[in-house]
Amino acid sequence: MTASRRPAGWPGTPGEATRASAGSGRSILTDATSLISLTYTSAATRLLSVGELVELIEQIRSRNERLGVTGLLLYSGGNVIQTLEGTADAVDAVFESIRTDPRHGDIHVVDRSEVEERSFATWSMGFRNVSGREVAQLQDFGAFARESVGRDLSAHAASAFELLEKFRVGVR
Repeated sequence: MTASRRPAGWPGTPGEATRASAGSGRSILTDATSLISLTYTSAATRLLSVGELVELIEQIRSRNERLGVTGLLLYSGGNVIQTLEGTADAVDAVFESIRTDPRHGDIHVVDRSEVEERSFATWSMGFRNVSGREVAQLQDFGAFARESVGRDLSAHAASAFELLEKFRVGVR
């Protein structure tokens, strides 16, 4: 995705009702105050040091707490998979800042859908820097990361959510 192109279902104006593509291929109508979950993948334009990651996560957590956004971010060797949860306005604002952040490239929305409750309700941003050993142990992550580059992942949303659930349970 280029920096100037918005994903399918992206809102035109903050606060307006928007059509969001669900992982099943169906569309749902959301309004600005609906609780949504957005999962995307991206590739870092350069590898971040541990110090840079820690600083970035602290900034993310502060902003997310202020906006009422929760979620989980997994980072491994420059590959990112992240889920954001909150009101449509808040999640869309956070994602817009990610979409225009020069540290992110090759951004693909896996799923954006209305949800009844948060999966990461107590996390302003759960974070895991996934090691090479962990990637090897979780073959799903390696396969998912390799397959995600340059592809539309909406058909693979269930795999992404299963992977995120493994990490959510594992990092408590």
